[in-house]
Amino acid sequence: MTTPQEELLPGTRRALLHRIAVAQAEGRAPSLVAAVVRGGQAVWHGSRTSVDGHGPDENVQYRIGSITKTFTAVLVLRLRDEGVLDLGDPLEKYVPGTGAGEATIAELLAHTSGLAAESPSPWWERTPGSLRPELADVLGEQPFRHPAGRRFHYSNPGYTLLGALVEKLRGAPWEQVLRNEVLEPLGLDRTGTRPQAPHAGGWAVHPWADVMLPEPTENLGLMAPAGQLWSTTGDLARFAAFLAKGDARVLSVDSLREMRTPAAPAEAADVADAATYGLGLQIQHRDGRLLVGHSGSLPGFLANLTISVADDVAAVVLANCTSGPLLSAVGADLVRIVAESEPHFPDPWRPLTEVDATVLELAGQWYWGTHAFALRLTADGLVSLEPLSGNGRRSRFRANGDGTWTGLEGYYAGELLKAVWRPDGSVSHLDLGSFVFTRQPYDEGAALPGGVDPEGWRGIG
Repeated sequence: MTTPQEELLPGTRRALLHRIAVAQAEGRAPSLVAAVVRGGQAVWHGSRTSVDGHGPDENVQYRIGSITKTFTAVLVLRLRDEGVLDLGDPLEKYVPGTGAGEATIAELLAHTSGLAAESPSPWWERTPGSLRPELADVLGEQPFRHPAGRRFHYSNPGYTLLGALVEKLRGAPWEQVLRNEVLEPLGLDRTGTRPQAPHAGGWAVHPWADVMLPEPTENLGLMAPAGQLWSTTGDLARFAAFLAKGDARVLSVDSLREMRTPAAPAEAADVADAATYGLGLQIQHRDGRLLVGHSGSLPGFLANLTISVADDVAAVVLANCTSGPLLSAVGADLVRIVAESEPHFPDPWRPLTEVDATVLELAGQWYWGTHAFALRLTADGLVSLEPLSGNGRRSRFRANGDGTWTGLEGYYAGELLKAVWRPDGSVSHLDLGSFVFTRQPYDEGAALPGGVDPEGWRGIG
């Protein structure tokens, strides 16, 4: 018997099909194919096409453009997790002599390196990669447009450098490393650098007439780590499930959470949509929902992968046209339709399997000055500290094994929380990055910086 999380209701399926039908018709796409993932599984697939009697399924390949960057970022994070590199290292440490080596690996991942958006002419997406046989041909004589680390500036050459980094440290071509370390473990058999039948052809649709022109399909050469891959909605659905939940064979959930954390400032034009970038993932707040993923485009193709981790829903949308439907909006709408029509069933509440009595003693109400907070022990083994009412600084903390905890998010990310005990074994206060939290507002029995007025609390008189 299936659970409500395993199959979509007929009304939801119809709403999803209607959304992609509108996108294909209004966007004048030769074909458009989509999938929805929930609970780590593909639960819906749909397509619309201009060819009567034929609809692409989840096994038809489309070119996915810059979604390739997310795959490249996963390879780099794997190297970091193995201790082979540090994200704060400059590229020059591993790939010397590029002329762009002052940029750090983290800056390249987050598009804050200051590198140019594109390689020098001719337009790299419509010309063979053989025209750019060396990194110098990709970067040009003046590779930087901005000081490194100062601002977000999307850079395709930056991901070429990350591909070169992977090749240098693994001693194998980027394509081979990707297949060995990501595609094969995740079962992405229909994803690769070359099209394999069945695959869609790429088309340009005339902006003022309902006619089409075939687009060239080029091998991007050194630019491949920025946009070479072909894939299917079936494979990308599995990749989306991995990006949300992790897979120990490829990358941990903690490292994927790091990829989903903003690492670049939002551009002024994006502030209204609260759009920013993590490490190989685009991040956006839309309709009150935090969405992560990536878009992609190459001549003849558009692609989008959108994930709402909180809703446990993801969407993949692919089309074979150079311009037309706004797939980022389509993907967000597919996620919204499922999330709102069939809200995510939370996991059953379960108690902790074991609890440290000393930690349990810390649970309850605390005060930072006069601000009331609650400290809770959660079933996932974390400690949370959050205001009892209204907005305020809140964070979860992970135990360090020595009686201290490290903040995981928000203002307290990376900050140390520890309990300070009195000689008699009772707790005096909590110290959080030098802030003192006490059991009572300005508790005179705790070591409060500045002390407490000896006359105590009083009224006006």
